[in-house]
Amino acid sequence: MKLFVDSSSFAKRYIQEFGSDELDDLLQDASELALCVILVPELISGLNRRLREGTLTDENYKKAKTLLLDDIHDATILQLTPAVISCSVKLLEENVLRSMDALHVACALEWKADIFVTSDRRQLEAAINSGLRAEYLGQPNA
Repeated sequence: MKLFVDSSSFAKRYIQEFGSDELDDLLQDASELALCVILVPELISGLNRRLREGTLTDENYKKAKTLLLDDIHDATILQLTPAVISCSVKLLEENVLRSMDALHVACALEWKADIFVTSDRRQLEAAINSGLRAEYLGQPNA
């Protein structure tokens, strides 16, 4: 199965939270994994925010960063091509969606992912509206 995971869900590999176990199961079942090129800066930003807030130690930040950089070696990193940008514009015009979230969905569409994984309800809706099979790993009432 060709699995595409967005930043909100891939972060669950490094920070144990609701949906982390489900993500691990999906990753185990995947024959291919793809990530948008913006995922690494988004995750590093989130980890640094937790570091500044004191909810993540320096040691755990370094471990998470090392694991992230190791993980991306085994994944297909999708670039922001003209086709992806064009698709993201269409997604933004047709859905209530943040720009970075549109880029993730557009990359998944361009790659022809079998499953798109997110923890963001708006992104989930946009992915489904675009014809992607999508899995939601966020809080049930969020």
